[in-house]
Amino acid sequence: MADSSVSYKCPNCGAPLSFLPGKKTVTCEYCGTEFEVSAIEELFRDKQETAVRAAEAQEAKWETENAGSEWDNDEAKNLHAFTCSSCGAELVCDENTMATECVYCGNPTMIPKRFDGMLKPDYVIPFKKTKQEAVAALKEFYKGHLLLPSNFTANNRVEAIQAMYVPFWLFDSKISAQAQFRAEKVRVVNTPKEVVTQTSIYNCRRAATMSFEKIPVDGSKRIDNAYMDSIEPFDYKDLVPFSAAYFTGYLADKYDVTAEECAPRADKRVENSAIEVLQSSVEGYDACQLENAAVVKDVGKVSYAMVPVWILTTRYQDKPYTFMMNGQTGKFIGSLPYDRMKAFLYPALCSLVLMPIIYFILLMFE
Repeated sequence: MADSSVSYKCPNCGAPLSFLPGKKTVTCEYCGTEFEVSAIEELFRDKQETAVRAAEAQEAKWETENAGSEWDNDEAKNLHAFTCSSCGAELVCDENTMATECVYCGNPTMIPKRFDGMLKPDYVIPFKKTKQEAVAALKEFYKGHLLLPSNFTANNRVEAIQAMYVPFWLFDSKISAQAQFRAEKVRVVNTPKEVVTQTSIYNCRRAATMSFEKIPVDGSKRIDNAYMDSIEPFDYKDLVPFSAAYFTGYLADKYDVTAEECAPRADKRVENSAIEVLQSSVEGYDACQLENAAVVKDVGKVSYAMVPVWILTTRYQDKPYTFMMNGQTGKFIGSLPYDRMKAFLYPALCSLVLMPIIYFILLMFE
């Protein structure tokens, strides 16, 4: 995020500038250089404008009050909430689920016959991938990992597999962005006596208005953000108005991070994307570095959606390993154990194989 204040520093040495009493100029107390007030105004005008826009950006708010709506009585009576007595995860399920396993810790859990306190989502992306496809994806995920313990794959079985709807806040935003880049062109001239490198510095300014639709931020504390970011993107062409019918046969995680709490992550994603777009327009240079930027929301609204995720749990040496698959696209991620002995032996074996070859090559050149 751009700074909302400006530090006046000497362009010659970088030391602070001061307006000393009794003088008509701004003076660097370190190197003694004096600047006319008009010159300082011109020098720092861009930074002042950027700081103003940065302050406006910090004050701009997302319209979160219209995200989601209340359940009506007929919908709410078919849904039930429960809390895992082992890890505290809060989930919802349909009225037919009497007992289940917690997908986070595997703890067997009885379901109370009551549902409470969850906003009705605006949208849902229905599941496309089946349980069989999730298990097949896990087996495919094992392939090619040379350091994977042999008995992990030989004796491995899926201890728990659960289809779950995960809460997401979708942020729409129209923004105004401006940025200043330091670009360089390098020219190398070879002379009989020396090599001369000439570097030309350019101040490149870019500004644009942009629109972003449905920037996703997950609303669950218990699901690792890195995992959810990794199984993105979701294809919004399958986004449909929410109906409780889509929950039949699935669990649904209750959001425990509000839209307001998720807004900073959405802001950061918007800012990074906008700066990338502006920087991509700085072409024809050998190097380009961001100097400062300001991104201001003109319009920002939020929707509440449920997206499909398969969560699989396996166990190795009494340690659980969790994997996730995008229930719409099939994108699969997870963490795997590694064999320490293989990690030691493989490099050693490679060295043993290569040493005779290297020795033979050295003999040829003697």
